[in-house]
Amino acid sequence: MAQWTFLSNHARVLLVLARQPDARLRDIAEQIGVTERTVHRIVSELIENDYVEALKSGRRNSYTVRKSSGFRHPQEGNHSVGELIDMLSDVP
Repeated sequence: MAQWTFLSNHARVLLVLARQPDARLRDIAEQIGVTERTVHRIVSELIENDYVEALKSGRRNSYTVRKSSGFRHPQEGNHSVGELIDMLSDVP
């Protein structure tokens, strides 16, 4: 039987960044079970689409999730990313 989950890797990365703005990509990859390269691609896409802002701090990045951003799909468009984060804030 195929393994599937309700949340995408994009949602998982977003949740980690919301909880741990200074997380390293390597640490995020370990937490959600994907490669560092996959996390890099996802973070880049989240930044390009204005869901996340990266702030350079020395050699590290710190991330700010733009909680007021809406979902991309029209059926969820009236909800914000912040609502998802708030709803799942206690999910490890």
